[in-house]
Amino acid sequence: MSNVTERFPIITEQALDDLRTRIGVKIENTLEPWCYEATRDNIRHYAHGIGDDNPLWCDPDYASDTAFGDVIAPPSFLFACNRIISGYVGGLPGVHAMWAGADWKFHAPVRRNDQIVTEAHLKDLVLHETRFAGRAVQQIYHVNFHNQDGDLLAEADSWCFRTERDAAREKGTKYKAERSGTARPYTDDELVDIYRHYADEEIRGATPRYWEDVNVGDTLPTMVKGPMTVTGFIAYAQGWGGLYIRANKLAWQQIHAHPGLGIKNARGIPDCPERVHWETEMATRVGTPDAYDYGPERCSWMMHQLTNWMGDDGFLMHSASEIRRHNPVGDTLFIDAEVTDKTSDENDHMVQIKQTARNQDGQLSVKGTAVVRLP
Repeated sequence: MSNVTERFPIITEQALDDLRTRIGVKIENTLEPWCYEATRDNIRHYAHGIGDDNPLWCDPDYASDTAFGDVIAPPSFLFACNRIISGYVGGLPGVHAMWAGADWKFHAPVRRNDQIVTEAHLKDLVLHETRFAGRAVQQIYHVNFHNQDGDLLAEADSWCFRTERDAAREKGTKYKAERSGTARPYTDDELVDIYRHYADEEIRGATPRYWEDVNVGDTLPTMVKGPMTVTGFIAYAQGWGGLYIRANKLAWQQIHAHPGLGIKNARGIPDCPERVHWETEMATRVGTPDAYDYGPERCSWMMHQLTNWMGDDGFLMHSASEIRRHNPVGDTLFIDAEVTDKTSDENDHMVQIKQTARNQDGQLSVKGTAVVRLP
């Protein structure tokens, strides 16, 4: 049996004061990224990890006939190139971190074999009262991404909520009903209805979507992700690179270097907190009903809907996503979007888009906004 009586560290005023001294200071010596370079395989592995088979990322023969002349990376690939943007947060050891959103501005595509150089700093700390765990601290980071030539590819803010694990488990109300019930299995007819979205999924590709042909009020095709499984979460971790997934000596080095990171499993072995994404027992200990998806994964799904719709000649300029709840195993996400505005100047023709994603029970999972440049 697991040691369920273990008490986790809490958020203290001293720890917050120490963390505030880091605001605006360039972060040195971060964990090495999963991907230093946008190789053909790294790009493909990331795209497949989010269920995206766009040939612009995955097929060099197809991509050679585009304006890029070779495969490029999906915009969200940059999650694999920096640990800070993906949720590795400093300070408050032993206090749970939940990645909760990002605000991306893209300036240029990531091309095959680009070397990615990043710079990050803690931007702000914000205190909240939440239904999930009561008191929570929002840590907001800013990261810049350059290529080997010094060109700015993207810049982004991302944020995690730091929550007390015991408070979330014992006092949190957000998932009270889910924690007390038993997940209902899908019927075959329900699965057929979900899978038809995959059968009908359109990748705009080489057919341009022109700015003149888009109108305010137009809707994008609904994108489906799910039904979610631990297998799917692991597929994402393979392409994105889990923050804490390490083996043997490397696992020991990480836990030894970061007190509070290792949490003992049922056999008394310190293991990483990331196992909330594949281990039900660990997930329930932090207040969620079951193992759940990754935050950057969900943000990437929102971008996937946009890149499918805009085609090869479109460019995603801005994408912001705010996570509203976890997606535990068994959830299915339906992502809907609508054109809310369109503007143009002498250089760019832009479309503003609002996105919402709800699960099979109609519960809001994530919302977002985006700006797409079209030909």
